[in-house]
Order: sequence, then structure tokens, then C-alpha cells
Amino acid sequence: MGKLEGKVALITGGNRGIGKAIARLFASEGAALTLAARGKESLEETADQIKRDFGVTVVAVSADVSKENEVEVLFERSKLEHGKLDILVNNAGAFDGGPIEKIGLEAWNNVVGSCMTGTFLATREAFCLMKEGNGGRILNIGSISAQMPRKYSVPYTAAKHGIWGLTKAAALEGRDCGIVVSALHPGNVRVERRMEEGSQTAGSGMVSDKNEPMMTVEEIAEAALHMVVLPKHVNFLEAIVLPTEQMYLGRG
Repeated sequence: MGKLEGKVALITGGNRGIGKAIARLFASEGAALTLAARGKESLEETADQIKRDFGVTVVAVSADVSKENEVEVLFERSKLEHGKLDILVNNAGAFDGGPIEKIGLEAWNNVVGSCMTGTFLATREAFCLMKEGNGGRILNIGSISAQMPRKYSVPYTAAKHGIWGLTKAAALEGRDCGIVVSALHPGNVRVERRMEEGSQTAGSGMVSDKNEPMMTVEEIAEAALHMVVLPKHVNFLEAIVLPTEQMYLGRG
């Protein structure tokens, strides 16, 4: 029997990168899934692939988590299909940056909306469902930028600091109702997306040197699985996972 047999997990940003890797690993452990992302075509392809590979129920819902009505529809659809929610992984996010005097409000709102507002909205809806049931777990994908920012990353760094604060506040509120809230902060992760001029985006934000040490998305997924399968009375509140050779203290 898989470690997540009989569990239902909802994963935002589940169509690629870290979210997709977590979805595949959770499915391999028996979890039924709801996957959400803005990219409808890639989302449906991911869902179909997971169904074929692991034989679990997968619901794909195209949604922009920064929009309240779309998040509400996402959770309504998930409840209709699965009847409950055991695990939420808040993985959806965006990156933008540059010198602070050149950052437009649209760029700021895109990053904060995807990373911070989306995490809040999904957490709020998950609390409602989990309180109806027998509690659950919420795992927020943060970043080491929540502790050690890179230069020219003001929107992303601010949003990830906010996610860590939200995690602690929500964990406090969840104590009395069996809802366990945690944060996983990745360092450099090799993902599909590319930024201009050959640099990369990763779980930690902007990677200025593509030769920096990297982890795979599967390695982050393993950490996520470990955090959500602990006994109900145990909270792995915060995990920082990064390549052993990556600059962290004093990075830039």
C-alpha cells in the first residue's frame, strides 16, 4: 500500500516543474489528485499522463490562483469530484525582478498575486474543507529567498517572505482543528522555464549563472512527500533543501 493511499491532494502549479514532480510522486504513493494551473493544455496533458502511469483519479482545473472566483471554483470542483481534501500543496508562483526603480506595478502584482495572494486564497478554501473533515496538511512551497535574497528580486523575495509569515500564522490557527501547515524552501532547482539571456528561474528565484549547483524537481518532491506523511501530531514546520555546494549565507 502506498504512503498516500486513500488521500486526496490538491496541487497548484501542477502542470510543470516542482508541482508536476510532486503530483507524480504523490500519485505513485496512491493519492487521488486535483491539479490546477493557468496553462490548460499542459495541465490536461500532465493529468492524462499521471492517470495512465499510476491509475489514480486526477482532476484538472484550469485556474489563476490570484483570482478569488477561480480559486473558489477550483475547490468546489475538487470537492464535487473527491468529496474531501487531505493535502493542499501551494506551489503556484511567478518570478519577475530587476532594479527596483524599474519594476512596474504590473510585474509586482503578477508575482505577489501568484505567489502570495494565491497561497492565501487556496489556504482559506482548504481550511473550510479540512474543518468539515478530519483535518489535513497544507504545504507551502516557499524559497530560500525568504531568508537570503538575491539582488534584483524585490517582488519575489517579498512574496516568499510573506508566504513564510502566512505559514506560521496559519499553522497556529490550524492547531485546534487538526490542520498542519508547513513550508518547504527550495534552493536552486532545475526547471523547464528560462529567463532572458540564458539565465534560469528556479525554486529560489533568479539564477544568474546557469552553472550554479542545481537539484532536480524529483529531489524536492521527495522532501515534500516526507513532510506530508508524518504522523498527525507531528509538524515538519519548515524545511530548507538546497544543493550542498550552493551559496546560501552570503549568496548573491
